[in-house]
Amino acid sequence: MTCAIYCRLSREDEEKRQWESESIQNQRAMLEEYARDREWQVYDVYCDEDYSGADAARPDFCRLLRDAEKGRFQIVLCKTQSRFTRDMELVERYIHGAFPLWGIRFVAVADHADTEEKGNKKARQINGLINQWYLEDLSENIRMVLDFKRQQGQYIASMALYGYRKDPEHKNRLLVDEPAAAVVRQIFCWYLTGLGPGKIAQRLNENGTASPARYKRPEMERGEWNKTAVSRILRNEMYAGVMVQGRRKKVSYKSAYCVDVPAERWFRVPGTHPPIIPPEQFRQVQELLRPRGRSDQSGRVGVLSGLAVCARCGKSLVRTTNGQGREYLRCSGSVNGSCTRHGVRVDRLCSLIGEKLGVGDELRREMAVMSVEKIAIGEVEQGEQTVEIWWKF
Repeated sequence: MTCAIYCRLSREDEEKRQWESESIQNQRAMLEEYARDREWQVYDVYCDEDYSGADAARPDFCRLLRDAEKGRFQIVLCKTQSRFTRDMELVERYIHGAFPLWGIRFVAVADHADTEEKGNKKARQINGLINQWYLEDLSENIRMVLDFKRQQGQYIASMALYGYRKDPEHKNRLLVDEPAAAVVRQIFCWYLTGLGPGKIAQRLNENGTASPARYKRPEMERGEWNKTAVSRILRNEMYAGVMVQGRRKKVSYKSAYCVDVPAERWFRVPGTHPPIIPPEQFRQVQELLRPRGRSDQSGRVGVLSGLAVCARCGKSLVRTTNGQGREYLRCSGSVNGSCTRHGVRVDRLCSLIGEKLGVGDELRREMAVMSVEKIAIGEVEQGEQTVEIWWKF
């Protein structure tokens, strides 16, 4: 008879290593001796280290299944059934399903599990359920520990966020990584001057600035900045000194598939790490990032984009320019004739808002617009525009 020996060790066994012979070497030695005592020839030894028993994609586990299907041995030998798998679905699929069809006998030494013994199936199924319950309990315990660390504001991701580095004396604490932090500050400054995420990404690539992926792995041949990467940085409250974690979660311990978590269920802990962006500047950027409008061909987002509406028909006002490059906001209803053709100059409207807030110069007037909830532009009989402004407080 020819047998295949399968050994597995995972992180869940680390505590056992101190007092129990769970190591790969000990498993292999015990199983080889078991095979010799029964005069079974060992075809090969298959070992997976640092893999969970619920993982169906273990490299040597998959190799063993391929060889079993090809009939290269007649017996699969493990220390326990849990070494082969802790997933009840895999127990039924292979031990009770495919192996009998392939002519494979499954033997687990410590469990006394042997598919050749007909009265042994129920015991194997009970073992399978117990092993799966163990995984479920372990998964829940790990989740509780990680959630507690998130509540305490401890950073638990394996890699530090771009712009930060892990404190060498405390792996759950972040410190500013100045070279990358300078890029983050530049991104926020560019956005506040009117550049859209796409234009910012273009500038960073033109300047030869390494993207977050290439910054962490300089050996990467490809990996440039793009609009999505810039947008993620602009929206990430971590840069304002607030630890935000738990945005995504796995649907099950059996699957790597993740789903988004509603914002109200995120773990937010302020003051856990130094901010790269001042909180007030971050707030200003979030106001500009509201889904109001699109950037133009130059990559700039209009400061009044999505805010101005027609007081008569309620439709949005769209930005247009004349031959001299001067910008206007005109009622979109005038295109199909549902409203009259009227509008207002953008620079004059920004100045009016700035005057109402008591601020001067162009940039400060534009920033004042972020305090506006809505602008309604109407007409009077003389053909001049009336402007009504709703403020946010």
